[in-house]
Amino acid sequence: MIYRFIDTNRRSHSLNCRCRKKFVRTTNSRHNEPVAENMLARQFLVPIPNTVWVSDITYLPTSEGWLYLCIILDLHDRKIVGWSMRSDMTVLLVIDAFTAAVLSRRPKGNLLFHSDRSIQYCSAEFRSVSGGLVPGLVRSMSRKGSCWDNACAESFFKTLKRELEGLYGSRTKKDVRLLVFDYLECYFNRIRMHIHLGYRTQVEMTQPEVQLTLQ
Repeated sequence: MIYRFIDTNRRSHSLNCRCRKKFVRTTNSRHNEPVAENMLARQFLVPIPNTVWVSDITYLPTSEGWLYLCIILDLHDRKIVGWSMRSDMTVLLVIDAFTAAVLSRRPKGNLLFHSDRSIQYCSAEFRSVSGGLVPGLVRSMSRKGSCWDNACAESFFKTLKRELEGLYGSRTKKDVRLLVFDYLECYFNRIRMHIHLGYRTQVEMTQPEVQLTLQ
């Protein structure tokens, strides 16, 4: 009875039905490029920074078409250490994000890099660039059809789309880029508290504790 009332009176109350979101496939695993083994094996608790990074790609709607976002997340503190946005899903999307992460964190020693098995991550170009930037890079990829193998990256995208107000409005690509930048750099990486970090921010994780001594 309530639903019928809402349906017959929604126009007079300026109510609109929420449309089902369009699905965009961001993983193209049908290729002949080499696929790495799942070395991460769902070991998401990492005690040391810059030893395990995970990455994934998602899509964001705008009034001018789709934008694609690639992120790289450090499993130690769950910080987005690198990201990039483009209007296409070429290999440059992941190359730019990985390059930004390396310039930001300067990883030393062994680094495990986990992703899905899409063509962007498997391509010879990305393998060449990433290996050149991080000698000794260990590659890891999710098993086919198993999103849980990269659960932390998947969870981040769900959080972003849930918390970023106005993301699904009629906004231009420039507006969405600014929204995402502000969310990642000003909020998520600095202010937002994380359950995984004991309800601390990532800034608190990286700053040494200061002990005050009364004299």
